Amino acid sequence: MNLGPRGKHGRRRPPMSEINVTPFVDVMLVLLIIFMVTAPLIQQGIDVQLPKTQSQGLKSNDEALVVTVKKDGKLFVQRAEVPIKELEDKLKSIFAARANKEVFLRADGRVAYGTVAKALGSLRRAGASRIGMVTEPDA
Repeated sequence: MNLGPRGKHGRRRPPMSEINVTPFVDVMLVLLIIFMVTAPLIQQGIDVQLPKTQSQGLKSNDEALVVTVKKDGKLFVQRAEVPIKELEDKLKSIFAARANKEVFLRADGRVAYGTVAKALGSLRRAGASRIGMVTEPDA
């Protein structure tokens, strides 16, 4: 005997209005873990061997511009390669559209000191308000 939407005594049952959120929470936790694992990998981008220091890291609220110097002397602004002669002009055009003029300089530990010094000079002349040197903590 099929009772359908009616109960034992012939009365209609009210529609179920509660949503089961357990599967939703499970999916959200899995996504959170995935994003926590992949977020540090996204920032890396260009492979450089950073020098190790015992200094503390800088705290930043806004996303700062990242300039990378590879061991062969190639320069990158974010992920775009820029010749050192064009670095200052490129940064000036970027800073014209940004309120945050903070720059992080990631230089390979094996790159020539002169290349890093030229990059620092270009950053200053372009109008960088703060320049942070990115290093790895000493183990």
